[in-house]
Amino acid sequence: MFRIVFVLGVGYVLGAKAGRRRYEQIAGTYRAVTENPATKAVLDAGRRKLADRVSPDPALVKLTAIDAETTVLEPLEDETAERR
Repeated sequence: MFRIVFVLGVGYVLGAKAGRRRYEQIAGTYRAVTENPATKAVLDAGRRKLADRVSPDPALVKLTAIDAETTVLEPLEDETAERR
């Protein structure tokens, strides 16, 4: 909710000061950057890394793949062993 209000406020201020044309230019650049597949991949990777760091679940090791959609996982005994 805060993000939406913030973006709307910034958009209003920029639009009021610089005019509609400049606002459309800024909004178009924002859309082009955020809709870019490379940007989305970087953001998704960052979100996954952050989620893995703060996750209360134990780290898992892949044991075997049953088929293309199913994999057997096992909790790591020592999380530092995998990072070495």
